[in-house]
Amino acid sequence: MPPAAPLSPADPAAPADDRIGLAVAVILGTVLALSLGDALVKALAGGFALGQIFLLRSLLALPLLLWLMRARRVPLWPVALGWVALRSALLVSMWIAYYLALPHLDLSVAAAAYYTLPLFITLFSGLLPGGRVAPLGWFAVVLGFAGVLLILRPGPEAFNLWALAPLCAAMLYAAAMLLTRARCRAEPPLTLALWLNLGFILAGIAISAASLALPGQGGFLFAPWAALDGPAWAALALMAVALVIGGVGAAFAYQNAPPALIGAFDFAYVGFALLWGLLLFAEAPDAIALSGIALIVLSGLLSLRAGRP
Repeated sequence: MPPAAPLSPADPAAPADDRIGLAVAVILGTVLALSLGDALVKALAGGFALGQIFLLRSLLALPLLLWLMRARRVPLWPVALGWVALRSALLVSMWIAYYLALPHLDLSVAAAAYYTLPLFITLFSGLLPGGRVAPLGWFAVVLGFAGVLLILRPGPEAFNLWALAPLCAAMLYAAAMLLTRARCRAEPPLTLALWLNLGFILAGIAISAASLALPGQGGFLFAPWAALDGPAWAALALMAVALVIGGVGAAFAYQNAPPALIGAFDFAYVGFALLWGLLLFAEAPDAIALSGIALIVLSGLLSLRAGRP
């Protein structure tokens, strides 16, 4: 899932020096890598602790990030440390909420619930000073809510409480992206990616310490660390590369093409999640869930279109 895209429903028109073709290619590669990384997290969730994944994945990602920053002479220290730290905290919390749901939901369903984020960006933007939501934006919110209901199926038999976690993740991500746009636009994408990884390292240490203080609690969040074999290290290395690609690629794409256009291609994550779910977990959503997924994707695209000037 894209971690660093400075989305905004009220961005100006594309400047003449935008590189739209390259930006579209980058966002497609980015969501492909991120969806695979999230699928690997789901695959490891049965035998590994979330804190272990957070800590080891980011420790593996750090050398690559630092090498890229040195090669491009990007500063390690952000311009606005406080805002960058808050952004990192929001995004780490978002990932915790999303990953906690993965062992309990089909990957495609979790992805669709998470991709309600344009709706929350629309809603949050309307609450900001001077913010205004077009009628099409409100229609998109209603349509997306209907899609969520089809996925959640509130009732005694079909309701899955874990589907609320990706919705919380979407709200956290929307808040982080509005913060990115309002307070972190001067930060290089590599610097933002570095401090996000530092946030994951701190969270991994904190979660692992909590699991030691709460022995026997179990679950993905407080599970004890597990021994790693060769395939597990390979999966963590792939996840680290995917995290770097996500942190840098999404920011590059949104900086070099209109956000509404890139946001539309961003939804390819849902399609890739369906693909990985079928290939890796033999997951096949039923007709009702597929209808909800389709409504959420449509509502997200309408929400992005409503944000165009």
